[in-house]
Amino acid sequence: MFGNIPMAPMYDVNAVQPMRDELTYVGFKELTTPEAVEAHFTENPAGTTLVMINSVCGCAAGSARPGVTEALQNAVIPDHITTVFAGQDRAATEKVRSKITGFPPSSPSAALFRDGEVVFMLERWMIEGRHPKQVADMLIAAFNQHCSKQGPSIPAEDYAKLVHAKACGSKIPKNPAFQG
Repeated sequence: MFGNIPMAPMYDVNAVQPMRDELTYVGFKELTTPEAVEAHFTENPAGTTLVMINSVCGCAAGSARPGVTEALQNAVIPDHITTVFAGQDRAATEKVRSKITGFPPSSPSAALFRDGEVVFMLERWMIEGRHPKQVADMLIAAFNQHCSKQGPSIPAEDYAKLVHAKACGSKIPKNPAFQG
């Protein structure tokens, strides 16, 4: 339990696994607990970290994940790429959101931190109705401005094999253990 939030995943774990897999395939590290979030920011205080708040939302997440993964094919990328899954890694998501000050909670979304401070925020409203290439272009501009690590996150030939999850969030079964 994190505050008064029940921690059971909202959605069936197996149903959302493909949405997790597409991010880990391109190098994202999953932060599934508040302790993992805190450890990441404690152990990596300098440099840049991209945190993708993943989501089952078919409309926005259907552009967010492909856009974020495409952006990581850029010549310049963040030092660290991490993800939490809203509705799944609920306490970890709340911990990340506590570090994103000045922005309302939204998912999917992505925050680019430099030396522990948010320097770019890709909010859900910036993703909705946009093509993944447009999402990628926004992130690439932020990477080019704030990052210095040489990209891409994985070789182009491996990226070409990536299959993005396509699922409507309203059709993903709720977890029977979820109390919400």
